[in-house]
Parts: sequence; structure tokens; C-alpha cells
Amino acid sequence: MNLMASQKHLDILSSGNTLWGKWRRAYSDVQAVEPDLHKADLHGVDLHGVDLHGADLTEANLQEADLRGADLRGADLRNANLRSANLSDAHLQKAYLRWADLRDANLCRTDLTGADLSKADLRGADLDGALLDKAIFDEASLSGVDLSGVDLSKADVRGSVRTETRA
Repeated sequence: MNLMASQKHLDILSSGNTLWGKWRRAYSDVQAVEPDLHKADLHGVDLHGVDLHGADLTEANLQEADLRGADLRGADLRNANLRSANLSDAHLQKAYLRWADLRDANLCRTDLTGADLSKADLRGADLDGALLDKAIFDEASLSGVDLSGVDLSKADVRGSVRTETRA
């Protein structure tokens, strides 16, 4: 397992969404090519609409990053810093967000179907209109989260901390 992000992947990603998209399409038929962005510092980076499905973003710093409409299906975001990130309209189906810092993140209309948010810190996050079918919030912190526009009926919220939530 790599200790740091692949420099090649970081270079391509920092060259812009267009080049990244071309690279992803060129290697779409190669299963072994999953972006390695482990521990990458992407603080405040514009990743609007970028294809990061299946990417290893464990322990990545995505604080204040613009991830609107990004494809993060099946991405590994364990222990990632997503504080104040804009993830509105993003696709996070079956993403791994265990222990992720999502404080004050914008998750409006985000598809979190089947995502694992166990032990994630979502204090102050905006989940308005988010899709949460089969999402797992085991022991997640939901303090200060406005749950009024959210359907939690099919989500697993066992053991989640919801004190001071606005509902």
C-alpha cells in the first residue's frame, strides 16, 4: 500500500478537469487503474464535476474543496477531511466515509445511497434533499444537522449522536 498519493495522479488532476476526464476515459477499461490520491492535499481545489469514482482518497485533505456534481461512487474517503467542502449534487453511492470530517459540508441533493458514514462527523452539515437509502450512520455525529428535508426511513442511524439537531 502506498503511503502517499501517486504523483502522476496528482499531476494529471492538477492539470484540470478536462485532462483528468480524458485520462479516466482512456483507462476506463483497465480495472487496476484506480486513482491513488491517498493523503493528497486538495484543500480548496476546484473538482467540480470531476470523475473520482473508485478513487483512494483515504486521509486526503479536501477541506473547502468544490466537489459539486463530482462522481465519487465507491470512493474510499475514510478519515478524509471534507470540512466545509461543497458536495452538493455529488454522487457518493457506496462511498466509504468512515471517520470522515464532514463538519459544515454542503451535502444538498447528494446521493449517498449505500454510503458508509459510520463514525463520521457531520456536525453542522447541510443534508437538505440528500438521498440516504441504505446509508449507514452508525455512531456518526449529527449534532446541528437540519434533518427536516431528509428521509431517514431507509437509512441506518443506530447509535448516531443527534443531540441539538434541528428537525
